[in-house]
Amino acid sequence: MQELDDNALLREYVERGSDEAFAALVTRHVHKVYSVALRHTGNPHSAGEITQAVFVILARKSRRLGRRVILSGWLYQTARLTAVTFIRSEIRRARREQEAQMQTALNENESALWTQIAPLLDAAMAGLNEADRTAVVLRFFDGKSMAEIGAALGANENAAKKRVNRAVEKLRKYFSKRGVTSTAETLAGTISANSVQAAPALLAKTVTAVAIAKGVAASGSTLTLIKGALKIMAWTKTQTVIVAGVVVLLAVGTAMVIVRAVSVTDPIYDGKPLSYWLTQFDPLPNPEPATPNKANEAVRELGAKAIPTMLRMLQKKKQPTHVVHAFYVLGPMAKPAIPALTKLLDRDDRATEAVDILGFEGYYSSVGDIALEPEVTLPLLKALTNQNSYVRLVAANRLGLMKIKLEPNLVIPALIRALKDSDAGVRQSAASALNFNVDASAIVPALIEALGDSEPSVRGAAAWRLAHLHFTTPQASASVPKLLTLLNDPVVEVRMEATNALKTISPEASAKAGVGAWNSGGYFHGETHPN
Repeated sequence: MQELDDNALLREYVERGSDEAFAALVTRHVHKVYSVALRHTGNPHSAGEITQAVFVILARKSRRLGRRVILSGWLYQTARLTAVTFIRSEIRRARREQEAQMQTALNENESALWTQIAPLLDAAMAGLNEADRTAVVLRFFDGKSMAEIGAALGANENAAKKRVNRAVEKLRKYFSKRGVTSTAETLAGTISANSVQAAPALLAKTVTAVAIAKGVAASGSTLTLIKGALKIMAWTKTQTVIVAGVVVLLAVGTAMVIVRAVSVTDPIYDGKPLSYWLTQFDPLPNPEPATPNKANEAVRELGAKAIPTMLRMLQKKKQPTHVVHAFYVLGPMAKPAIPALTKLLDRDDRATEAVDILGFEGYYSSVGDIALEPEVTLPLLKALTNQNSYVRLVAANRLGLMKIKLEPNLVIPALIRALKDSDAGVRQSAASALNFNVDASAIVPALIEALGDSEPSVRGAAAWRLAHLHFTTPQASASVPKLLTLLNDPVVEVRMEATNALKTISPEASAKAGVGAWNSGGYFHGETHPN
């Protein structure tokens, strides 16, 4: 097919039902979508499922996409929201089934800077406005020229260059606040070189077939993912609209009842008490607080003044999901609430909400998150001993992400103890979280022992972490004998992690064992070691 732009291909598919045009779109964008999913999940299989879901959504919504939509930016945002939906469903499933999905290794050749920014990149991108985010995607993900970016955004080349530079500077400041220092020029080069990784060879064909069928041939888990992603996409779109009927619903008599029902200390915003605004948050789990609406605006404007009302409602179990969302919006301004939230960890009926706030991972917030505060270290360490396995899992995850501001002498022993937790999901999270470049003499033996865990997810996470520790400590080489035995593990994902770890830690041992490149079907190219 003659080279056409995205909109022309999309019109070909919508107006003429051209499967060839849709396949061309998939081929053009599949690597970008797959890479966004892989950064979120760290798991190639999960990334493939998310990629399928994104293109099914494109096929379903293609007729409703306006001509002004820049497809590259739309696909990036859809991939991010779909990955977010997937991650949340995985955490909830881990709570029910007591086992979380494995994480896989990042590209073994990635630079030291990319290793630091990769887990943070999509959270940083979420904080950009739509135009800035689209400009970054077009420039560094798609490799477009400034002239092409300007044409896509309806601006000239110089304006596009300024927008891209401003967006990169915003990303640099975001990373800097999280301990990752770099110049804007180096950051731009790193993102451009590493942000898009090759998707598995057969994924484009599989995605095209499933998407053209509008998901009819998709698996049950993929259909569930599509449904959840569409909900969040619809939610983020409708949040920008302020419902005019609110004034009608809150007639004078009703408003009098509301005002009398709340405490005199309930702060007021735009003529209504905060407790009213807290009921206006969407009940979906963790929608994007960065999206402007009146409820978000009320919490941000009131700042720390909102905390007493929010804590009171949380303690009384009034709209707990909405209150948790409000804390996400409040971000670092919620710091004075840390002592009260720590006490709630002792309450069986409130521990889940408390740890969700204290351990919030910042995927959705452009204002930062409370868990970056060092004062959260001790509460999360306390949460590691909670009787609720979900609370322990979230605590372990967040302690690993907070490594820059932590006291390793407190955290490392606690995470090593968590490797013996009765819950497989907690053990896996603890193995992944041991991301420290100090005290390797304690960390490496503990991870080597975890390579023999009864649960495949824990064995895989331990191998993954050892591979990454190799970049900061030579002691990871002690894991080679155990990793060699995992080449024959009955679980294909564990064999894959062991393969990647061996190739990173000891290329010599890897070559001697006959380990070749791992392909997307779960087999070795040129495999010669025993099966």
